[in-house]
Amino acid sequence: MSIILNDLNFPEGPCFDSKSNIWLVEKDAGNLVFISENIVSRYFVDGAPNGIAIDNNDLVWFCDSKRNSIRTFDPILKSTVTIVEHFENQALKMPNDLTFDQSGNLLFTCPGDSLEDNTGYICCLTPEKQLSKIFEGMYYPNGLALNKKQTHLFVAETGTKKIWKFDYTANKPLSNKNLFTETGGSIGPDGIAFDEVDHLYAAVYGSGKVKVWDENGVLREEIDALGHNPTNCALDPYGKKGLFITEAENGLLVQHKTKKRGII
Repeated sequence: MSIILNDLNFPEGPCFDSKSNIWLVEKDAGNLVFISENIVSRYFVDGAPNGIAIDNNDLVWFCDSKRNSIRTFDPILKSTVTIVEHFENQALKMPNDLTFDQSGNLLFTCPGDSLEDNTGYICCLTPEKQLSKIFEGMYYPNGLALNKKQTHLFVAETGTKKIWKFDYTANKPLSNKNLFTETGGSIGPDGIAFDEVDHLYAAVYGSGKVKVWDENGVLREEIDALGHNPTNCALDPYGKKGLFITEAENGLLVQHKTKKRGII
């Protein structure tokens, strides 16, 4: 376990691009952070950038919970574009985290700002920029991740300290909601990610741990986040750099060495 960066201003959303470079955010500073061969660059994008997903062209997509929008950052042009900020003439409800499916659909959570509010929802944005809600009525839906076969979507519901498993079909509403696990922690699960053998990693805010469950929901491992408030995690899909954890109490980016690969 090693500290890669410290003194970060509420880090979130680590993600790998096609060259195994690392991206993350400083949510409270309005920055995207880029790490390549131990060189750190910051790009000020304003707002409150949160979750990150990177598409096949290495375009960085991120949630902005302050601007209630989904935005992109072009690493070549160093420019941002707002992609969507409304659903049916209503502002998005503070987008938090996002992921792509293999068809290029962008899935993202909109929790709002309260753990006790059950009006959080999940959206799907198609490559043609058609936006729909695919599930509603959640208590702060947060991190989300598809399993390797993309047959199921897993969603961390921070307000109930639970992770839910849904049947997933592209461009369809989510169905067959089942409890995958209860995470504990003084706050609850935040960001989640899968490895190549369908083990689910969850940064459990308030627990000081990234917890790992197998496909049957059996707890297999607890990884120290070096602070009480891990916010998110990501595994290098190329098997070189291991697991990266963002931790908000101490403002850290932490590396946990493992040969396990993430899935794209």
